Amino acid sequence: MKPESLRSDLLLLLASLIWGTAFVAQRIGMQNVTPFFFNGIRFLLGALVLIPIIFCRKNNLGGKRDGFLLGNPFQWQFVVLGLLLFGGASLQQVGIVFTTAGKAGFITGLYVILVPVIGILFRRKTRATTWLGAVFGVTGLYFLSIKKGFSIHKGDFLVLVGAFFWTFHVLAIDRFTKEIHPLQLAFWQFILCGLFSLAFAFTFEHTTVQALMKATIPIFYAGLLSVGIAYTLQVVAQEHAHPSHAAIILSLESPFSAVAGYIVLNETLTGREILGAALMAGGMIISQAFAFRNERG
Repeated sequence: MKPESLRSDLLLLLASLIWGTAFVAQRIGMQNVTPFFFNGIRFLLGALVLIPIIFCRKNNLGGKRDGFLLGNPFQWQFVVLGLLLFGGASLQQVGIVFTTAGKAGFITGLYVILVPVIGILFRRKTRATTWLGAVFGVTGLYFLSIKKGFSIHKGDFLVLVGAFFWTFHVLAIDRFTKEIHPLQLAFWQFILCGLFSLAFAFTFEHTTVQALMKATIPIFYAGLLSVGIAYTLQVVAQEHAHPSHAAIILSLESPFSAVAGYIVLNETLTGREILGAALMAGGMIISQAFAFRNERG
């Protein structure tokens, strides 16, 4: 393996570990503050992390740094990404109040399968292995979340709907990064998502200063590490990684979330739920593994 490839894999693995354990921080944070307020603060913190990275990164925007952060924040691409990020993050954050960190991680991970499937709407080719992975994913979701009477828990359903927002968010980023620098997209989508979240928080929620102080550690972890650092690791790593290979490594956030939930929160999965989680993880790998083999060939 080439040194740069090994470095990319390690950075992606670290990013998936941070994202997986962040589900635990999100659940702990909900013990003190409200969902929209939590997201508002953490995404604005994530944007702050990107500021020094933007100014230190070499050849940023072809070397044109002046006015980089002073562009129009309401450029339509930024607004679209901000709204999609707001939708996905809000549904995930509200849903995680009613489900476990592990289950939320696996259900969110469905976007790895949904991206190539929904890509059909944008005239993208979809391989047979993608459909096989989707079958595994849906079957796994059934065992993980569907209960007697073909019902689904409220939290699982909200996180599932959020997975579709993450899917369209990934597809939108894939398109917009061809036009705009990814760090600029990241910065403004974090700013807008944070502002949208705080607007909802001040309108529909009530959070005290004392509650905010109690949630300081999970908010900082989810903001500085999960939003700011992990995203940057992904951007840097994918410069030397195949997209499908990167998706496989990043999908490890699902088992990381289950392990972290077990260690920190004493969350456990039933035998049925473990089977569902295993099928979903298998579907994620199947849907991407053959693509990586083809790219290498």
